[in-house]
Amino acid sequence: MSVSTLSIMPIYALGDAIPSISADAFVHPDAVVIGNVTIGSDSSIWPGAVLRGDDGYISIGDGTSIQDGSVLHTTPTWPTIVGSRCTIGHIVHLEGCTIEDDVLVGNGSICLHRVVVHSWAMVAANAVLLDGTDVPSGALAAGVPAAIKPGRAKAEMMTVAADSYIARAKRYRADLRRID
Repeated sequence: MSVSTLSIMPIYALGDAIPSISADAFVHPDAVVIGNVTIGSDSSIWPGAVLRGDDGYISIGDGTSIQDGSVLHTTPTWPTIVGSRCTIGHIVHLEGCTIEDDVLVGNGSICLHRVVVHSWAMVAANAVLLDGTDVPSGALAAGVPAAIKPGRAKAEMMTVAADSYIARAKRYRADLRRID
């Protein structure tokens, strides 16, 4: 783990559970990472995000963004796994679910226990995916509770979002500085 020159980030061990953060990931100083959490290369954790791996583990792949105000938690039974090149929007709640590679989870969404969102699927803003929901590749999950709409995901939107946040994280690692 690399320590930022901005300030000491709130990254905590919990007993023997120590976060593992790639040296080229960006963790904003106002994010919180606790316990059994792994964050991959070129991934980014933005202000106000909380990743709390206390009951089980949280795994974030490479090139994934966990945006402002999102909360990732886990259970003793189900880990929270987010693949590579995913965009997890603002104020998202993920708990005990699996988000495969190349997925966009829209702002304000909730994905609960045993949810699986397969690669190249999308979760619409404010959708609620109840326990055990399965979102197939290429589908869009939308609504409360979420309805599955096959063939409605937009691959180009997912690629643009992932690329944008990988570039943004590099900019922040190089240029963000505290001025107060």
